Amino acid sequence: MGISQFEDDATRSSVGNHRQVQQLIEKVSVALERFCRWLDAFGEVSWDHQSFYAGSIGGRAKVLYYRWPTLGVIAVLPMVACEAALPGARRMFHRAQRFPIADAHYAMGFALLSHLAQREECYTRAVHFLEVLEAARCEAVHGYGWGYPFDWVTRTGVMRAGTPLITTTPYVYEAFAAVHAIDAKDRWLAAMRATAEHVFHDYPDRSIAEDEAAVGYNPHDTAGCVVNASAYRAFLLTEAAKRFAREDFSETAKRNLNFVLRSQQPDGSWFYAMDGVRHFIDHFHTCFVLKALAKIEKLTGDPSCTRAIEAGINYYVNNLFDANLLPRSFARAPRLTVYRQELYDYAECINLGSLLLGRFPQLDTKVDATLVDLLRHWQKPDGSLRARRLVLGWDNVPMHRWAQSQAFRALAAYWAASTGHA
Repeated sequence: MGISQFEDDATRSSVGNHRQVQQLIEKVSVALERFCRWLDAFGEVSWDHQSFYAGSIGGRAKVLYYRWPTLGVIAVLPMVACEAALPGARRMFHRAQRFPIADAHYAMGFALLSHLAQREECYTRAVHFLEVLEAARCEAVHGYGWGYPFDWVTRTGVMRAGTPLITTTPYVYEAFAAVHAIDAKDRWLAAMRATAEHVFHDYPDRSIAEDEAAVGYNPHDTAGCVVNASAYRAFLLTEAAKRFAREDFSETAKRNLNFVLRSQQPDGSWFYAMDGVRHFIDHFHTCFVLKALAKIEKLTGDPSCTRAIEAGINYYVNNLFDANLLPRSFARAPRLTVYRQELYDYAECINLGSLLLGRFPQLDTKVDATLVDLLRHWQKPDGSLRARRLVLGWDNVPMHRWAQSQAFRALAAYWAASTGHA
């Protein structure tokens, strides 16, 4: 059965064929079982998308690329060539590591499986990942934060390993919340409170207007302009404000939310950043923003979120999928890419679709098509998932952060949403 045929006769949004949908849910269940067996055998450390640039050689090349682009292109060319043709070569550039953002997604995924399948071992595995996260937290002025275990070279400088990140920490908060929803232990609630205090106090706002502020990626970033960063903070503080009855959290969240809402373009899209430079529009960052808005809308019923979601989904389904209904990485690309499709895009498409299931028929159609393709072509015989569909062949290096863990959590979330357990 081709993707287009699946769209015609199997999606709930077109004809609602219950039997076909049920078969898809069963295939998701089997895929999750296979993945769990692979994870048990493979272990919890891996190489990463950034392994080419996390070591001294790649890091220096990337610094050169940002400072002196002409020379830098020559310096990074070997790494780019390896990404395109020899992805396994990343093992020569840096060591395997564990990643807090991946541990958080695994914790959320296993928490969902514990609830769905009523299996004690899934709950135990979720708790294990939370204990790992407790031990791996970064130094922060207030409370708990999490970031990357490697030095991350960016256009604005080097972000040192162990720097808390607003793009990682909210996932850890959600992981604690997911397990707390199962066992109601004060231990997880205390960790959530400490995480919220860190996110509230340690990330400086860049005021845009009296009721609007942007936030940076980390506590040292005072020039925040990346849209998804403010979306992450707005969601976490909105959730924590409701959970802990903190009006100060709510007020700060609203200012960050206003930045996100007012950054939306007339066509419904969001640029990656509002700095006049990084005006690319990509798949998974668009999903990050939409997911945050969907979660805030669910918590508050804010009609401004509803309007932004509706416009954003309209842009998303019409511009970030190809003719086969599968995720496109960019609607506006910042540079030449060396791959055709990205596992991270598939994972976040399914995560977003699970949050909004049944609300937008066009989105449901594309999410189901994406899921079919993921199960048919991306899961390898050992249970792991391919990282990228390259121009020629595949990047088959399993990377927990990019995006084995996100895809695992997405499959569990789809299963939960499709069976009425979300």
